[in-house]
Amino acid sequence: MVIVIHQSGNTQNALFYNEKKVKQKKAHFYKSGNTPTINPFAGTKQDRLNILKEIENRNTRVKKKGLHISVNPTVTDLVKLGDKGIRTEIGNLMEHLGYGNQPYFVYKHSDIDRTHFHIVSTRIDCQTGKKIKDNYEKEKTQRFIKSLEQKYDLTKEQNHVQSNLKFSAGSRNLKQNLESLFYQLNQIESITTKQFYDKSLELFNVEIRRSGRGHVAFITDEFGNPIRYPIRLSEFQERPRFYFTAKAEQEIQIPTQVIDQFQLAQWARDLNRLVEKSKGRKKELNMKYKVKNRDRGMSL
Repeated sequence: MVIVIHQSGNTQNALFYNEKKVKQKKAHFYKSGNTPTINPFAGTKQDRLNILKEIENRNTRVKKKGLHISVNPTVTDLVKLGDKGIRTEIGNLMEHLGYGNQPYFVYKHSDIDRTHFHIVSTRIDCQTGKKIKDNYEKEKTQRFIKSLEQKYDLTKEQNHVQSNLKFSAGSRNLKQNLESLFYQLNQIESITTKQFYDKSLELFNVEIRRSGRGHVAFITDEFGNPIRYPIRLSEFQERPRFYFTAKAEQEIQIPTQVIDQFQLAQWARDLNRLVEKSKGRKKELNMKYKVKNRDRGMSL
């Protein structure tokens, strides 16, 4: 079981991302809680957004008001918990993190190799209008996962989020997984430059190169050599930040700058929250990777 609290403070972006997946038939409405209507999914996506925005409008001081969580069970987890157990434990998770009274929407995704769930809510308390304390959320989440492992006798299996985002020559559902990666990176606010973005993609064996009047995404090996046929960015609905049309790219073009240590620390912190480093990577490859980055004038 892997649970990720996404580093996105924009409620509309989080909700509309999931709504888009539903429209594409890559996800469907799964569960809701504490909403003013019995079945909020009977309305429009704007109706669902308004439920959360009405609460958030009571607090004008807090900037990052959105709550976006993904629950990623393994196949074994799904079998042991069952549909009823998943629904129950999603409610228990919200309660455990302090959002038990908040309205929320749950979407079930099946657009990649694994079934997973996205929860969208707000960090503004629906009763007081104050921001709900989010101290030690990572620690709380890990305690919750451990409680599930004990309760349902779950075994720790390979991190499926990581294995799906760490691309290789044999990666399946490549386009969908790349879109998922682009979405995650687009939400990390500390990635403020194209240089940072490219460096982040490199950690997942992804490289974007110019091709003609546009760009293409390559899957590479640990040495930066392409190992899959490229995909044009124009084919993606969720595109990487800093790579738009030629005109838009010119508008946001900024000079190459030296990455200071503070920026690097912020970037590394947020990226590590997105996905843990590969535990099975060989020490020899790690050394070669570091030497390669040092030659480029950058270090992790």
